Amino acid sequence: MRVWPARWSRQWRSSASMALAAVALILVLWLCALPLSLLPEPIGSNADSFADGVRTTVALTLLAGSAGLIIGIAAAVAKLSRWLPLRWCAALYIWVIRGTPLLIQILFTFFALPVIAPSLQMSDFASASVALAFNVGAYNAEVIRGGLLAVPRGQLEAALSLGLSRLQTFLYVTFPQAFKIALPPLVNNVVALLKDSSLAYSVGVLELTNVGNRIQAATFQPVPILIATAAIYLLLTTVMTQFSDAVERRFDVEGHQA
Repeated sequence: MRVWPARWSRQWRSSASMALAAVALILVLWLCALPLSLLPEPIGSNADSFADGVRTTVALTLLAGSAGLIIGIAAAVAKLSRWLPLRWCAALYIWVIRGTPLLIQILFTFFALPVIAPSLQMSDFASASVALAFNVGAYNAEVIRGGLLAVPRGQLEAALSLGLSRLQTFLYVTFPQAFKIALPPLVNNVVALLKDSSLAYSVGVLELTNVGNRIQAATFQPVPILIATAAIYLLLTTVMTQFSDAVERRFDVEGHQA
């Protein structure tokens, strides 16, 4: 009887957990209207509206989260650059974004940015996505920068002594280790982004919170609407947390060895 190494067993379990969490998220997105329709009024008759709000919320989170990861990597590298003006630009971006409210950033992107640059006029969804991406990107930048600084300098020197260029050293030695170190807080940023996406209602995006507010205004029943909205957010964050835990196990963040 063949015995599989313990490390392979952990990777198989983590991959299975990722697949199950992904399937659960898909089911939540496309089948959430069915269980909601079975609830009493005013939830049941507005199940389709809640389902549309859920899909918009998840779309905002995934789009802004993906863009925010790219922005965060670029800003982290820029802040560690040897070129002083690039470091200043990255530091200014992180300082401004982390020092101002996300709501102001969303409103600025939607209302003020088209006035400053008319060619940058965007839809409400696009404006919210851009603001959320740059917001989470600033927080990701500090997390990734911390991960890069945590990689022992001796590994950089060893890679350079073996003939690798600085770019090759970053891509194949430094960044993979830094990413594993930074992964848990990066995941936390994405989960927080899911909840922060509720601020997109301020520019008219029909995400979950905005849908709930409109139904509440039409039915004058705030208690069941707010409870249902909070329960849906709780379900979404639970599914995303399970998926993120599986990702951490898959990348063996704790550094377990077989």
